[in-house]
Amino acid sequence: MPFYLVKTPALFRWLFPSCVWRIPNKQNKIFLTFDDGPNPTFTRKILAILKAHEISATFFCIGRQAQKHPELLNEILASGHTIGNHSQTHKNGWKTTTVDYVNEVTDCARIFTSSLFRPPYGKITPKQVKKLKRNYKIIMWDVLGADFDFLVDAKKIETNITKNTQSGSIIVLHDNPKFAAKMLEALPLIITNLKEKGYVFSSIDATLLHP
Repeated sequence: MPFYLVKTPALFRWLFPSCVWRIPNKQNKIFLTFDDGPNPTFTRKILAILKAHEISATFFCIGRQAQKHPELLNEILASGHTIGNHSQTHKNGWKTTTVDYVNEVTDCARIFTSSLFRPPYGKITPKQVKKLKRNYKIIMWDVLGADFDFLVDAKKIETNITKNTQSGSIIVLHDNPKFAAKMLEALPLIITNLKEKGYVFSSIDATLLHP
């Protein structure tokens, strides 16, 4: 079973202060994000749910996926959402040289442009951060749905998120065919419950990062 923390501890934010872990605001905004797409089956289902609930989100897309499905990038943007760079082939930064890692990000940027970058697996070294922060806002998270864990069901995904979200939270889910089905089952309930708590969903953009 993989090790992970549903709620990101303050220590992580202290160790990587130049990364964005949450976005404090006075409007009770929260930020729903989806990693690993776009995927022709599941991306459109996510977009339909977001449209039905009239909310916006941010999609961190893998370059090779975007290359295969450029029409999906257009659909994401046309629906009022934001896209971010999630590298070209989803390499683990802890197992990749800084040069190769930066090249992964650059290769993805040739497919589509964004000032936002999220490290695959959330794994990035201080040297990689130093290089990339010159041109990107490195977007991490403070709430993990854990939809990638095969032992976690839709109800647990929903509980992980609704119990740990606060104003400014950046929430991670995955647009990945390996586990998107249970995420899609959980998503409407997540949105409904968080709306009932008074939260406002927003996409991540430069205005929010530089109020």
